[in-house]
Amino acid sequence: MRSWWWKILCIIFLGYTVIGGFLMPVPRLNILNETIRNLYFHVPMWFTMLVLFGAAFGYSIKYLRTNDLKDDLFAVQLTQTGIFFSLLGMSTGMEWAQYTWGAAWSNDPKQLGTAMAMLIYFAYAILRSGIKDDEKKAKIAAVYNIFAFSMLIPLIFILPRLVDSLHPGAGGNPAFKQYDLDKNMRMVFWPAVAGWIMLGSWVASLKIRTALLVYNKENSFQINFEKK
Repeated sequence: MRSWWWKILCIIFLGYTVIGGFLMPVPRLNILNETIRNLYFHVPMWFTMLVLFGAAFGYSIKYLRTNDLKDDLFAVQLTQTGIFFSLLGMSTGMEWAQYTWGAAWSNDPKQLGTAMAMLIYFAYAILRSGIKDDEKKAKIAAVYNIFAFSMLIPLIFILPRLVDSLHPGAGGNPAFKQYDLDKNMRMVFWPAVAGWIMLGSWVASLKIRTALLVYNKENSFQINFEKK
């Protein structure tokens, strides 16, 4: 039961996000209007992506210290799950932009920075698929993953703030915390963040467990084969 409590909490939080997100009243803000409800989905998905990429970054550093292929296994599964949530975040953001800015893609600096960061992570998957030797692949991928996360932060958070942007918190545009987010929105937003991060962790843990089963089976087969 101990390992399940946070999964039950995840389901509760996400259910609350869906129900509260669509039923609770929201402030009438210029341009945003009802589309502000997407805040409960789009932003927490990016938070989840960052948490997963950050965890993968940590395991990549750990692998370079230990040379334990299981650390690389954790890093790659966390990265793959992070890429999945980056796609969710991008798609919900483009849908939001369609109804507020008039176009799904407007070459906004934050859109461009995010797209570049996603391409860097897509290249991570391509890089791994092109190397056959497991240890060489793990080492090169770990170094690349550290580089990718180091580029993610300036591309998403720093560079877009230096120029004019349609996104909140950039180019003199006020951040969401400066908008009139009433108590109803805050009551939904923070559980939504927790719920989506838990969901991302849940998906990653399932992928890691599956990969570990394959890893242990393959290594057991190799050991038995060598003994024969």
